[in-house]
Amino acid sequence: MPYRTSMQIMADVLVATSESGAQGIKTTHLISKANVSYTRLSKFLSNLTGAGLINKIEYDGKNTFVITAKGRQYLESYSRFSEIAESFGLEL
Repeated sequence: MPYRTSMQIMADVLVATSESGAQGIKTTHLISKANVSYTRLSKFLSNLTGAGLINKIEYDGKNTFVITAKGRQYLESYSRFSEIAESFGLEL
């Protein structure tokens, strides 16, 4: 399996968060769905929450993440751009 770029990992995190719906996704489930270590995931989550693409909800000492409207828009744009790049034989 080829290595994923940061953009691909970010998209995987957003997809997993999006698929979880309005109830959000907990960190442990996000680790397995996005297939990324806790340390790397923490960095991505910090960037994504800082950019307003996901929201972090703390409850009972546990974190849950929910995608925002801006995050959905980013994911749609990323998907379109990825398809265009692939049509030209480029990898992101």
